[in-house]
Amino acid sequence: MKLHQRMLAACIAGALLAAPASAAINPTKLGAAYDATKANVTFKVYSSKATRIELYLYSTATGTAEKARYVLANTSGTWSVTIPTATLSSQGLGGTLYYGYRAWGPNWPYSASWTKGSGTGFVSDVDAAGNRFNPNKLLSDPYALELSHDPTTATMTNGTIYASGATYRNIDSGTSAPKGIVLAGDTQSFGTKPTRALKDDVVYEAHVRGLTMNDTGISAAYRGTYKGAGLKAAWLASLGVTAIEFLPVQETQNDTNDNDPNSNSGDNYWGYMTLNYFAPDRRYAYDKTPGGPTREFKEMVKAFHDNGIKVLVDVVYNHTGEGGAWSPTDKTTYNITSFRGLDNPTYYSLTSDMQNSWDNTGVGGNYNTRNTIAQNLIVDSLAYWRDKLGVDGYRFDLASVLGNTCQHGCFNFDKMDAGNALNRIVAELPPRPALGGTGVDLIAEPWAIGGNSYQVGGFPSGWAEWNGGYRDVVRQAQNKLGSVAITTGQMASRFAGSSDLYGDDGRKPWHSVNFVTAHDGFTLKDLYSCNSKNNNQAWPWGPSDGGEDNNNSWDQGGIAADQRKAARNGMALMMLSAGVPMIVGGDEALRTLNCNNNPYNLDSSANWLGWTRTTDQANFQAFSKAMMAFRKAHPALRPANFYSSVDNNGNVMEQLRWFKPDGGVADAAYFNNSANHAIAWRIDGTELGDPASAIYIAHNAWSAQVDFTLPWAGTGKTWYRVTDTCSWAEGASQVRAPGAEDLVGGENFSYGLCGRGTLVLIAK
Repeated sequence: MKLHQRMLAACIAGALLAAPASAAINPTKLGAAYDATKANVTFKVYSSKATRIELYLYSTATGTAEKARYVLANTSGTWSVTIPTATLSSQGLGGTLYYGYRAWGPNWPYSASWTKGSGTGFVSDVDAAGNRFNPNKLLSDPYALELSHDPTTATMTNGTIYASGATYRNIDSGTSAPKGIVLAGDTQSFGTKPTRALKDDVVYEAHVRGLTMNDTGISAAYRGTYKGAGLKAAWLASLGVTAIEFLPVQETQNDTNDNDPNSNSGDNYWGYMTLNYFAPDRRYAYDKTPGGPTREFKEMVKAFHDNGIKVLVDVVYNHTGEGGAWSPTDKTTYNITSFRGLDNPTYYSLTSDMQNSWDNTGVGGNYNTRNTIAQNLIVDSLAYWRDKLGVDGYRFDLASVLGNTCQHGCFNFDKMDAGNALNRIVAELPPRPALGGTGVDLIAEPWAIGGNSYQVGGFPSGWAEWNGGYRDVVRQAQNKLGSVAITTGQMASRFAGSSDLYGDDGRKPWHSVNFVTAHDGFTLKDLYSCNSKNNNQAWPWGPSDGGEDNNNSWDQGGIAADQRKAARNGMALMMLSAGVPMIVGGDEALRTLNCNNNPYNLDSSANWLGWTRTTDQANFQAFSKAMMAFRKAHPALRPANFYSSVDNNGNVMEQLRWFKPDGGVADAAYFNNSANHAIAWRIDGTELGDPASAIYIAHNAWSAQVDFTLPWAGTGKTWYRVTDTCSWAEGASQVRAPGAEDLVGGENFSYGLCGRGTLVLIAK
């Protein structure tokens, strides 16, 4: 569940043979664009190694030969040509303009006698400097704003045409390859961006297609599209969601997912094999005409913005959809669809002999994040999605690769290196201030698979992180009693914002994104209902290869009521902890995948969110909604800084105090003893602008009931119950509405909390 490489292994095996391609945008320097009067079109592409680049122009996306060819001029690695639109019209190119490049270089020098599909001029598939030029492969522009289609489609499934090597190098890909589309611009608004502080967000991770494919309340034509997703904005706002984090929406190979509606063979559902870093994925658009995906994406963003919801997108700058070597023993056969055919050693990290990809991701080789030109593409595309498409922030897949300080033959994460991509992103795309305002939210998945890439708590200033430590401690405390030694001190650190991970370098509690489930792993229900993964199921629940084996899951002895209770605890603890809670779409209503913990390849009804509710699901959704509302209503749960352990306003109550069940103050001996499984804490709301003068939370990770002696509630105050997650209270109103809290008692009152239960009280 920590990495995508195993989830995508099968996809890659197919995608390496059947897919790859494209690229991204720099609207002011690289890419293709009309001038202000639309009298000319300028094309610019980068290559430091090419000796010749030709532009091929098409009037259709596929199936026909080019209408025109132009040789680009080279200026310090930037290759360009400007063409009058009148000239294009005379060449039969007066409508939508599709384009691609062919490039020659040291391993395949240009010859005037070369023709498409020939080997004329060929020297080697790869030379000593790592060049992999092949003029038989039409290359999509890394800065194209939209792509015409995927490398393989329902009508063109032969992905071998994009490969190098003796068997494939002379196959011409021109008529079938994805083309860039020159966009004329649009006037679609993306609305007014929310300026809310990250600390005040509740993040909802979802898939654009999966969000609405099963929703019969939406017109069938709009289901699974950006337009359909926008139609869920009001409902998500009513649930309490303030930021939606979409799985990758940049172009990836998925046009063939529906080839067989009853099979997942070769399917890439999640989208972690990016073909182009600028183009919104055309498959998710209702309007698939040129420019339609861009307009519709912005329309969707506006719908979320109009409902006060930020739009975050999952971006994949650690590897690309071109993948890696077809075989570990064959250095010659690689897919050549874009980056690799333009400047392989600039865009990819290579082995020390420059003959193969350096792989720190398990999915086809590292993107060369230490190279300035490759970094330009990252920064330019992020700025494009921020400024032109309206997104509010990003979640970076396997983000440790962006901290690499080596280009070739090595990997070393160094957050202090000013030249790494992480620090450049912060410098050029300023993060949102602590208390809100303009800026972007930057969230890292802080691990990869090699070297020193596991970096939870190790990212530089400006970066929030998926807190894998929070996930592991909460799961183990709930599900591994007696088999994994989790102390109350560890629990306390995670509930209070993980100062041990983020406080040492000036970061804050809200730099911790607290989650117990994510897309790559069990759903919340399955985490507490499955002892192990079951990925070898029949369609539509599987089969899915790979998947994490160490899930820290448990089926609660097969007792359904206890499974629901455990899920309530998981949801409640996220909403009560300092940091930023993230839930997975459907977890608010006990979505299940029948113990499949790696559904990367399931573009199926089972993997799309469901929109009908059983009584248990409806009750759990009411619980989730009410806990989100409680978090929103209580700023004491959303601190901008780490809690203080002293009384700062003279009311004789510390800002935060930890308690043992007997009411005594928890000390180091109690915190560090793994035999202890119950902890409580009280927050002084008066110091944090909270409507409650104090909040008391008790968590019992022990299997049996524990009696908690309540502490002082403040002068003239008494404790009232907001919720108890125990089964006796289960129902639609398990979380009491403001003003309807249950009177419990005052100081020294003994409250019996069930085994594996959580209690929330407020003082009033």
